[in-house]
Amino acid sequence: MSRAIDAEGLTHRFGDGETAKPVLLDLTLSVEAGEIVLLTGPSGSGKTTLLTLVGGLRAVQDGRCTVLGTELAGATEAERVALRRRIGFIFQHHNLLGFLSARQNVAMALEVDPSLSEQERLDRADLALDAVGLSDKREAYPSTLSGGQRQRVAIARALVHEPGIVLADEPTAALDGRTGGEAMRLLRRLAKDRGRTILLVTHDPRILDIADRVVAMEDGRIVETARA
Repeated sequence: MSRAIDAEGLTHRFGDGETAKPVLLDLTLSVEAGEIVLLTGPSGSGKTTLLTLVGGLRAVQDGRCTVLGTELAGATEAERVALRRRIGFIFQHHNLLGFLSARQNVAMALEVDPSLSEQERLDRADLALDAVGLSDKREAYPSTLSGGQRQRVAIARALVHEPGIVLADEPTAALDGRTGGEAMRLLRRLAKDRGRTILLVTHDPRILDIADRVVAMEDGRIVETARA
């Protein structure tokens, strides 16, 4: 298997000079293409910081990090933007736009592709919503959907442009156990069907069964990794 993520010696600090606070310390992590890896650990252990570095949302300070063949150490903002277009993001609070329907929210992820017409984007959004079981909610607005339905829209949006990697930050935090588990098992099935890689930050022990591997972090370091 090829590596979708290959990080070595990652060190990251917030602040400057004597007040700088280390968040990641000489961290090394590899994720194979098609693998589902969950990052666990207490708040402040560096999980979300690692996720943002892998996603090109922050610049790499020290060490190296290759994602989908792009080396992020020394990468320009333009190179990081190009990488982000190849990644699907899922966040805790869905980040859906309330004034857009479900299909319009999903179609927005395709606006970076100028070769697609508006109708083609909407058609692909419809297919993505069908895949997450929301074909009857295409025209619904987020305020009319349940928390689980909104998260399924977010999953459709993350997958609609066929990303190489999906990055998820506490995607079940706002959901009850049953709904969160259903959403994440759906994400696993869709990702496995399409050979997508997932790196997911969670505090939720109820979804550990979706992982191929669970990586525990503490104080900016990886302290344990285990096959699920």
